[in-house]
Amino acid sequence: MFQQAFKNIDNVLWKEAGCSSELDYTEQTSWLLFLKYLEGLEQDKEVEAELGGKKYSRILDGEFCWENWAAPKDASGKIDHNKAQTGDDLLVFVNQKLFPHLHSFKAKATGPNTIEYKIGEIFGEIKNRIQSGYNLREIIDHIDELRFASQTEKHELSHLYEAKIKNMGNAGRNGGEYYTPRPLIRAIVAVTAPRLGETICDPAVGSAGFLCESFAYLRAANPKRTTAQHETLQTKTFYGKEKKSLAYVIAIMNMILHGIEAPNIIHTNTLTENLADIQEKDRFDVILANPPFGGKERKEVQQNFPIQTGETAFLFLQHFIKSLKAGGRAGIVIKNTFLSNTDKASVSLRKLLLESCNLHTVLDCPGGTFIGAGVKTVVLFFEKGAPTRKVWFYQLDPGRNMGKTNPLNDADLAEFIELQKTKADSPKSWSVEVTAIDPKTFDLSVKNPNGFDPIAHRSPQEIMIEIAALDAESAKILNSISKLL
Repeated sequence: MFQQAFKNIDNVLWKEAGCSSELDYTEQTSWLLFLKYLEGLEQDKEVEAELGGKKYSRILDGEFCWENWAAPKDASGKIDHNKAQTGDDLLVFVNQKLFPHLHSFKAKATGPNTIEYKIGEIFGEIKNRIQSGYNLREIIDHIDELRFASQTEKHELSHLYEAKIKNMGNAGRNGGEYYTPRPLIRAIVAVTAPRLGETICDPAVGSAGFLCESFAYLRAANPKRTTAQHETLQTKTFYGKEKKSLAYVIAIMNMILHGIEAPNIIHTNTLTENLADIQEKDRFDVILANPPFGGKERKEVQQNFPIQTGETAFLFLQHFIKSLKAGGRAGIVIKNTFLSNTDKASVSLRKLLLESCNLHTVLDCPGGTFIGAGVKTVVLFFEKGAPTRKVWFYQLDPGRNMGKTNPLNDADLAEFIELQKTKADSPKSWSVEVTAIDPKTFDLSVKNPNGFDPIAHRSPQEIMIEIAALDAESAKILNSISKLL
């Protein structure tokens, strides 16, 4: 229904000088989608209030109402282009009036979980990158075609938005930071099996894929919810934290499109929180996350952690353990070198994990699971409160090369989900008693005793790229040597 509208929007953005990548396309589509969604939400609340004999006070009214500045209608219900601003007039209004007005809501809001605060946060962080008022007018006209009235419409919009996030993840310029393959997320959610009434958090929320899939899982598992249960699912179940502005905006929009009206997403750097300050009220039943790895944190941030390291993923893992309630469960994506690194921080962190949590499952993911990522990953499943006695390993092998045109799918993970229920041995799975783990290194390397050793077949294109890179490096070295002669 709405696929053509999304294509039309991208076609206009492709012509726009201020937008150069899928990241820009998603960002600019997001803030306009958010305002269009807000207009629909306010209209629904007006009708609801009227039916109850009350009056609803709009969050955005007057000249800032969508139907006044973006889409004034004529008698036939179509955009009245005699009244609708365009060109420089539209740009001046958006950049000098609309964005400052929306940003001011942050200071007026009663708390961070209100829709007013979200509005102020979003429009204080992102900017309108569309430099042509005529392009902006064309995009607004396409955005106005979208509707959020029914669950069917929201479902379709959520799928289209997910496709945009996926494209952004494949586009480079750090876009992959925001996208974890949804089949992998669904498998992680299935294994951790969240229950209605539990709190679920992703402290490195990215595009909120874990929270959206958890919401879908709980709705499917609880089709006959009471009004109180629905309210709990909407407002007291899902929590997230995100450091980066673009990801913060995308997470909110993604959750809204999946049916969560006022997401509990906070724009903050999780790692600046001192672990010693985390109290029981700050803890969660379930933590699901794919924290950024390879990054480096400042010394003052590292001071917040008992095991100090510059590796962001290792700091996040400490935060996750501390933030779980007793008996709480986690499913965490991390690079596979964590299992065997010999540096002090890695050894100490493995010791902490094994002694304070039951690390019951390790899923070893093949290369290509994350499009464009050069590192292999594993997923750690653990429960807080009792030490590890036995670890069950599963070595995922889809039996093919994975890439943009042949990504991970749900069928690839079906056997893992089924075997994990009983932690059965198979050619791809086995168990290791904790007593067999070296107490000096706590090495958890994936070593399949069944002799299963998947071969990482590379495509001719990948081999040619590596050859070209090696040639360039050789030429650089030879050039340096020649300058010394």
